[in-house]
Amino acid sequence: MTEKTITKNEDGRRLDSVLRKVLKDASDGFIYKALRKKSITLNGKKAEGSVRVREGDVVRFWFTDETVRQLSGESSSSGPAPEAVPALEILYEDEDVLLFVKPVGLLSQKAVSSDVSANDWVLCHAKEKGLISGSPFETFQPSICNRLDRNTGGIMAAGMSLMGLRVLSELFRDRTLSKKYYAIVLGEVSSQSILHGYLLKDASSNRVEIFDFPGPDRKEIRTGYQPVRYDSEIDLTLLKVKLFTGKTHQIRAHLSSIGHPILGDEKYGIPAVNLQFHRNRQCLFAYEMTFPECELEGVSGRTFKADIPKDWPVRPEETL
Repeated sequence: MTEKTITKNEDGRRLDSVLRKVLKDASDGFIYKALRKKSITLNGKKAEGSVRVREGDVVRFWFTDETVRQLSGESSSSGPAPEAVPALEILYEDEDVLLFVKPVGLLSQKAVSSDVSANDWVLCHAKEKGLISGSPFETFQPSICNRLDRNTGGIMAAGMSLMGLRVLSELFRDRTLSKKYYAIVLGEVSSQSILHGYLLKDASSNRVEIFDFPGPDRKEIRTGYQPVRYDSEIDLTLLKVKLFTGKTHQIRAHLSSIGHPILGDEKYGIPAVNLQFHRNRQCLFAYEMTFPECELEGVSGRTFKADIPKDWPVRPEETL
């Protein structure tokens, strides 16, 4: 027999919903049959799948440990060893929210099972803090709520509780949370502007194309930018960039479409210039995140900032 205690993050959910998360490899038919035959009980009694569980309730599984292990998919869900996950800078942390800085070169989420990602770091951090144990009976896991390209660094947010994950996801989806970036682009940019265009993604090549007019499968985009400093000796401009929409490679492709590609960008940049500056990763960094008034008291109405990489050839500390 194995048992699971219902957590705060599971309070109010249907029992069958919790069981589907726990027994990932079990069919609905198996789960409902186990409930009918009292092979799964709630607080020592027979229960319907539709019943709402409460924090502190105890679910017991009257199976062998091996059966539970197989049905939970435990063997296939193990993450990387903690020592394989890099230490990251934390900007803010409470029981609901974690804000941290993703370095250039780290994936936001796994592409294949052997990858190590920012989301892996969030899970390892949660285990170290005692927020999760890694048990297959945990139906809630902290998770990142925004993504950055592998070669783009900057601030990321993770929901560490069910409420944190829900509210953060809503803020990102509704675009009420403001994100700003620094970017170094080729050439001189002397005035601020908001670019309008239409983005078409080619999934097969993982590239996008920008158009001035709508068309099939094209998504409308808006990208704002403001020059911070132009270095005439190396002909590079540091920009502040704000996304009004959020599409794949939007900043990189939109700036390239107006003749100011990002330094180091291997998809949308100029190879000869990237080689000249020894750059194979784009100089694009999510440096600021501003929260509206919201349920998350620790971050409500606040702005958080991170420092750009030290090796950038143009920096915001130097003024025009």
